[in-house]
Amino acid sequence: MIPAGFEYHRPADLAAAIGILQQHGDEARVVAGGHSLIPMMKLRMAELGHLVDLRDIGELRGIGIAGGTAEIGAMTTQHELIGHGGLASALPVLREAALQIADPQVRYLGTIGGNVANGDPGNDMPAVMQCLGARFRLCGPEGEREVAARDFYEAAFFTARAEEEILSRILIPLPPEGTGQAYVKQKRKIGDYATAAAAVIAGRDSASVAMTNLSDTPVWSAEAGAALAAGHVEGCVEAMLAAIDPQEDMRGPIPFKKHVAAVVLRRAIGAALARRA
Repeated sequence: MIPAGFEYHRPADLAAAIGILQQHGDEARVVAGGHSLIPMMKLRMAELGHLVDLRDIGELRGIGIAGGTAEIGAMTTQHELIGHGGLASALPVLREAALQIADPQVRYLGTIGGNVANGDPGNDMPAVMQCLGARFRLCGPEGEREVAARDFYEAAFFTARAEEEILSRILIPLPPEGTGQAYVKQKRKIGDYATAAAAVIAGRDSASVAMTNLSDTPVWSAEAGAALAAGHVEGCVEAMLAAIDPQEDMRGPIPFKKHVAAVVLRRAIGAALARRA
């Protein structure tokens, strides 16, 4: 289908983009890579009067690692994440997750900001960000603020970002050296959303666990992380199975999804523990 008519904007800086959002209110939406919004517009599931393209805003790009923190611009593509040597060394789970997103064509244009900001429960990076304890920097008319990834997701496609705010950067604390990291995903075919996926960070004295597409938001479980940190793998799995809330759909009934979730989580735990130095 063809989308309804709209006015196209391509601002050169963040202040101009925010100004357009202020001017047009809920008639305006920002677009990053476009892989989520444009299909919805074509299906007439999203109709808007103004489309704000962020591709010319240089301040939304770039990757930096300093002072124990990785800082990633929201318009950084999945392809750029995959090819960045510093991130591959410090946060290999990001590269592992990015390589499992859709296909190379999508990864060349799809951005990390778009993946985490739109609240799609099937997206891979939100659970990874929760697992890593990331923070999202939001810029709006009132200035900047930061929201923890674990507090950002409220329901499917609903987040803590206000309509006039734009996600500018993602801040990720670097795990201690020797921490094992893994992202394991089960899907029906290349390019599909996960039936279930698990992100695991396993240190010597701490652990963090999150899962994808098993509720209307990504699921991070403090209880699952605590059980894994104590060495109780099955306790971790049980805690996570209690935290998820899968729904029956084309990917299978609820019992099947819970079974897949347990299998995927055990595999992710095994991989993270094997990579722990």
